[in-house]
Amino acid sequence: MSSFPWIRMTFFASGLMGIGYGIMRATTPTPEQTYAALAPDLRRKVDANRAARLAQEETMKRQINAQLADPDVQKPVWADPSKPR
Repeated sequence: MSSFPWIRMTFFASGLMGIGYGIMRATTPTPEQTYAALAPDLRRKVDANRAARLAQEETMKRQINAQLADPDVQKPVWADPSKPR
């Protein structure tokens, strides 16, 4: 009974994956190249979306910092003293 050529198969598979990775790296554009290839109207939309996302992230960061500055932030919500009925 012959054994399977594991070493040769491993080298073959590794070489095939290496070739595929090399082709991918050579043909895939960078985000800067993609942005540069956009039409002017699409570039304006991308810039508007980026600005909106950054503004939303900044608002969220300010909210998180305000919550962390609150000394009662460690208390659970249900522990908040409420008015008795």
